[in-house]
Amino acid sequence: MISLTDSQKIGMGLTGFGVFFLFFGMILFFDKALLAIGNILFVAGLAFVIGLERTFRFFFQKHKMKATSFFLGGVFVVLIGWPIIGVVLEIYGFFLLFRGFFPVVVGFIRRIPVLGSILNLPFISTGVHVTVNETNILHSLLKTY
Repeated sequence: MISLTDSQKIGMGLTGFGVFFLFFGMILFFDKALLAIGNILFVAGLAFVIGLERTFRFFFQKHKMKATSFFLGGVFVVLIGWPIIGVVLEIYGFFLLFRGFFPVVVGFIRRIPVLGSILNLPFISTGVHVTVNETNILHSLLKTY
C-alpha cells in the first residue's frame, strides 16, 4: 500500500472533485461556473499531490510549452466565459502534456479484468495499439533530442 501524506490526500480529493466538476459541467451543456470550479480544483489538486515546485517544473519544461499554453489558455478561456472553446483547448493541451503517460495507463487498464477484455476487442484494440505506438515513437524521439 502506498502511504500518502496529508497534503497528498487533500490533493487527491481536490483533483477528484475537479474531475467531477469538469465532467458535470460538460454534461450540463458546458456550464461556465462548474467548468471554472473544476479547472481550479484540478490544478490545485495536482499542485497538492506532486508539490508546487514539481508542478511548475512539469508544466514549464521547454518541450512542453506548447502543451502548457493550450491547457492553461483553455482554463483562462473558460474563466472568461467561452466554455466550449476553452474545453477544446484544454483537452488538446491535456493530451499533449500527458501523452507520455498513456502507454502506462493502457498497460494498467489491460490488467483489470473487465476493462482489459474490452480493450482487447478487435476494433478497440487496433485504435489503442496505434495510439500507444504513436505515443511511444514520439516520446522516444523527444528523448533522443
